[in-house]
Amino acid sequence: MDVWSRRIIGCSVNNGSIDGPTICSMFSQTISKRNAPRYLSTDNDPLFQFHRWKANLRILEIEEVKSISFTPISHRYVERIIGTIRRKCLDQMLFWNEVNLQNKLDDFTDYYNNHRVHSSLNGEAPANFGEERLQPVANIDKFNWITLCRGLVQLPISA
Repeated sequence: MDVWSRRIIGCSVNNGSIDGPTICSMFSQTISKRNAPRYLSTDNDPLFQFHRWKANLRILEIEEVKSISFTPISHRYVERIIGTIRRKCLDQMLFWNEVNLQNKLDDFTDYYNNHRVHSSLNGEAPANFGEERLQPVANIDKFNWITLCRGLVQLPISA
């Protein structure tokens, strides 16, 4: 998650146990379609002490910011997005396998970044936050509904 814009950078899924090489692979998969972040927030899990993890961060020139142990409020935005994904997506949908779950998380990420407005961003979606643009006036007499997240969310759009 990009804390400044509240944009989800990506979600990655693994079928099985998590170890150091798996964490590195999941992170690489997450940032493969985007630029690497400048800062990365992690907790004090021993997985983030793995030598390959530290080497990847050093090579990508990513500064790691550690959370305070046993203090979830130290990473309140990350904790909030995890809860939002659970409540709004995972608790509402069934998934059959790793690929199906990854596809549904990708759909939710698209919805969250491009369509869901945030009060902390002055009513903007994270993908649009910080852009200077003129907002067209919506015609409320003519509108359609669009369906997102495989039918989980429906939003009105002006026609």
